[in-house]
Amino acid sequence: MLNVNNIEVVYNDVILVLKGLSLHVEEGQVVALLGSNGAGKSTTLKAVSGLLRPDDGEITDGDITFMGERIDRKDAADIVKSGIFQVMEGRRVFKDLTVEENLIAGAYTQKSSTIKTNIDRVYHYFPRLQERRNQVAGYMSGGEQQMLAIGRALMASPRMVLMDEPSLGLSPLLVKEIFSIIKMMNEEEKTTILLVEQNANMALSASHYGYIMENGRIVLDGPSSELKENDDVKEFYLGVTGQKSFREVKHYRRRKRWLS
Repeated sequence: MLNVNNIEVVYNDVILVLKGLSLHVEEGQVVALLGSNGAGKSTTLKAVSGLLRPDDGEITDGDITFMGERIDRKDAADIVKSGIFQVMEGRRVFKDLTVEENLIAGAYTQKSSTIKTNIDRVYHYFPRLQERRNQVAGYMSGGEQQMLAIGRALMASPRMVLMDEPSLGLSPLLVKEIFSIIKMMNEEEKTTILLVEQNANMALSASHYGYIMENGRIVLDGPSSELKENDDVKEFYLGVTGQKSFREVKHYRRRKRWLS
C-alpha cells in the first residue's frame, strides 16, 4: 500500500535527517515506527504527508508511492485527497471551535451527504466526544483533545492514518484507552495506520509490524510479536534488563548494533 523507497531528507539545504530510509506498510495493518528523540520519526511522517516544505525540508533522493502512485512530488492537499491523513503531534485541534465543528472541518474533502454518517462513526469510537459535542475544544483535557484529533482524521474517510506520538503527555490510563481505540478502529474499519511512538510496549502491542529507527535509518524491523521478544529491543526500548556478567557489560554498546 505504502512504499518508502530509500529516501533522503534535508532541512535548510544542509542538515541531512533521513539517510536512505525504506519501509513498507501493508493495507489493513498497523505498523509501528519506534525510536528515540531525534531519530527522524516525525520527519518520516512529514515526508509521507507532504508537510516538509513548511519546515524548509525536502526529499532529495528516493521516492514514496501510495497505492502504486508516486506521491513525494505532490502537495499536502493532494496527498490528503488521495487518502492519507496525519494526526499531528501535540493534539493540534481548533481550540476556538466546538468538538462537532472540529469534526466537520476534518471532512472538507468529503461530500456533505456523508458528514452525518462519519460523525456518528466517530462518536461510536469516542462516546466522550458525543457527550462534549457542543463544548469548545480548547477547554477539553489533553486526552479528550487527542481523541478529537483522531476523530477528525476519521472524518476524512482515510485509507491510511499517520499518527505522531498519540500517547504524548497523557496519563497511563488514557494511553491505554487511546491505544485500545486505535486497535479497535483497525479491526472494525480495517483502517491502515502508520504509528510513530516512543511508548514501545504499547505500540508493539497494538501493531502487526514494527520498524526501529536510529540516526535517520531503519536499523531493525520485523513482526511486532518478534520484536517484543528481541533481547536488544527488550533492553533498550522496553526497559527489561537482567543481570549481566562482566563480559556482557564490556560488550554492552556492541550489542546495540545500530550504534556501531
